[in-house]
Amino acid sequence: MEPEQNRENSNHINGNDVVQTTDRPLPGNINSETAPLPFLKSLFPTPCHDRVVLVGGTVRDLMLGRESRDIDLIAALSDDELTTLGFRLVEPASAAAIYFKHHHEFGKIEVTRIAGMADLENDLILRDFTINAMAMDLNGSQVDPLNGEEDLRRVALRACSDETFTGDPLRIFRAFRFEADGWRMTPDTEALIRRDDWSGAFGAMPVERFSSEMLKALARKVPKRFFQLMIEFNVGGEFLPEIFLMPQVPAGPPQHHPEGDLFTHSTQVLQRLAAVTDNPLPRFCAFFHDLGKLATAPELYPKHHGHDDAGFDLAAEFCNRLRLPATYRKGLAWISRLHGKANKWEELRDSTKIAMAEQALKAGIVDILPLVSAADKAGGLPMAGWNDAVKVAGMSTGELGIEQKKLEAMPAGNRSAFIMQKRVEVLRVVGFRS
Repeated sequence: MEPEQNRENSNHINGNDVVQTTDRPLPGNINSETAPLPFLKSLFPTPCHDRVVLVGGTVRDLMLGRESRDIDLIAALSDDELTTLGFRLVEPASAAAIYFKHHHEFGKIEVTRIAGMADLENDLILRDFTINAMAMDLNGSQVDPLNGEEDLRRVALRACSDETFTGDPLRIFRAFRFEADGWRMTPDTEALIRRDDWSGAFGAMPVERFSSEMLKALARKVPKRFFQLMIEFNVGGEFLPEIFLMPQVPAGPPQHHPEGDLFTHSTQVLQRLAAVTDNPLPRFCAFFHDLGKLATAPELYPKHHGHDDAGFDLAAEFCNRLRLPATYRKGLAWISRLHGKANKWEELRDSTKIAMAEQALKAGIVDILPLVSAADKAGGLPMAGWNDAVKVAGMSTGELGIEQKKLEAMPAGNRSAFIMQKRVEVLRVVGFRS
């Protein structure tokens, strides 16, 4: 690796965000009574204790005083020993075989086998980052061949070796995800990413691996950092070519979008929404809510007439390409279509508000739409009366006070308008009471 410059006690500036990277104290000493060590001692028979160690993120979280959702272990145990203890062998297509067990309190317990404890250090130095290359025995003693504890104190993300990223290029996006959580790559780690052309490796990588890292990053403290780093390092266009187009597209007329380009606007909306929820689905919808603006012909800039419907049409192909769940596909499509109207909520007729609420109910974005609308501009206000509109939109004809016989006697073509009229009447009563 290239020698690292001294960047201790500095700040990492991300737009308007400042991620502190000063040294931080670690919690007090870890001993044999620190959870989950007593549990692991009870899980494994005493003769196994000196052949089992905690590793990776489990050790990192323990040292930071954080609760770890899962437990990662390395063990010099035989297949028979592990299966006797209730572990099940799992052999993923793109990762090493692991032994798996679930516990109601500690979640997933995953064990990677090694031939003997003499192989432990070699396993650690082949990992991604030094903060993940530490082990801890069941008494709380550490094995730290790459000085990961020091990087932990410095909030520094350092690659374990010059071959960290060539061994698994997905680790580049993992590094970006860690930065979105407040870590800072060391200069020599950044240099390793810039050193090679990754397009061939990414072209052969299953898109699901990238999408998994993206969604994890969206749940972190500064999610926009993940996308900023993709552009800064010019990597990932094989998966998300859209974000590389965004900086060249105006967000809209300057009087409405003084921030300028679409990428800047999208990251601002993402961070404003991130301040009120850590759920990755609304954050995803916020960042890509203006996807349809990428379909605008350049000669029409800076305006984007029809971008709401264009985004609706693009969302399905976009999410399918990224192999995202159906909730993301439907959510983005309807956020794209409805956010423009939502931004004019106070100007809408009551019937239009109810129709929008009906669509939001069907699309599963009742809670997401008002968040995106408020985040779409600085100082954005909540959609006053939205909950009332949703309540009325979800009422049955009986709850609206409509007699079934009267409805059936009415010409079929008139029924929808009649029901909407009743909804408007009820909304005005409900709104008045609120």
